Amino acid sequence: MKAYIFPGQGAQYTGMGKDLYESSKKAQDLFEHANEVLGFDIMKIMFEGSAEALKETKVTQPAVFLHSAIMAEVLGNQFQPDMVAGHSLGELSALVANRTLAFSDGLRLVYKRALAMQKACELQPSTMAAVLGLEDAIVEQICANTPGIVVAANYNCPGQLVISGEIVAVEAACEALKEAGARRALILPVGGAFHSPLMEPAREELAAAIEETQFTAPACPIYQNVSTTAVTDPMEIKKNLIAQLTAPVKWTQSIQNMISDGATTFIEIGPGNVLQGLVKKIDNSATTEKATFA
Repeated sequence: MKAYIFPGQGAQYTGMGKDLYESSKKAQDLFEHANEVLGFDIMKIMFEGSAEALKETKVTQPAVFLHSAIMAEVLGNQFQPDMVAGHSLGELSALVANRTLAFSDGLRLVYKRALAMQKACELQPSTMAAVLGLEDAIVEQICANTPGIVVAANYNCPGQLVISGEIVAVEAACEALKEAGARRALILPVGGAFHSPLMEPAREELAAAIEETQFTAPACPIYQNVSTTAVTDPMEIKKNLIAQLTAPVKWTQSIQNMISDGATTFIEIGPGNVLQGLVKKIDNSATTEKATFA
């Protein structure tokens, strides 16, 4: 069975999507429509912008979404997923690809999400850190014992977990994690504490937009970051998508469940190839590919 997986923030690069635009009339139409929906020339930033310009959350999120969602459209009949999943932001790309969301609605939600998260980051200085070489339970315990707000945010693969929270709390947790034997506990260059309680203002703002948006029955199940299991009910998909902003991304558990349910080939669709590497670390027997168009 084929599982299509969609990357999140961090996969962006200068020139992303340009090959799509130059090779497909459908892609050109969708990119130009995206400029109209967003009210600025995102194509120019994607194709020619600096790494710095692409790093801004309000640009990064729609850029990564557009690369993935447009690629799925351009693939046409080649795109035949049995199941889909997306890492954080990638969940919205997956929901457009599996027909739960219309392209325009997905883009509007992504942009609303980006702006709301940016605002939440500005309300309180916060950060994230990558922790390598410790069991999840040890990381969770140390976070729980650290004063202030610091939580496990991204379960990327066994031995690789990202924590998120207040700067002082994350720094203190990093020291404790190193003492506990972490190979690395490294502060990440991000604007805030994604997937932590500090994103509550963004969650509330996005919840209103999601509730107003039409979600339809998907063409195939999505394994969401919050639930980690196959979901097809539009109301449940909405609920999980709202919860995602303050809840951890359970990527390891999602991939394990997809494999248990029959996934044998994971095809990454969008910029970069980070997710293929994570899948291999979760289960080396899985086949991974990069989606390409003729």
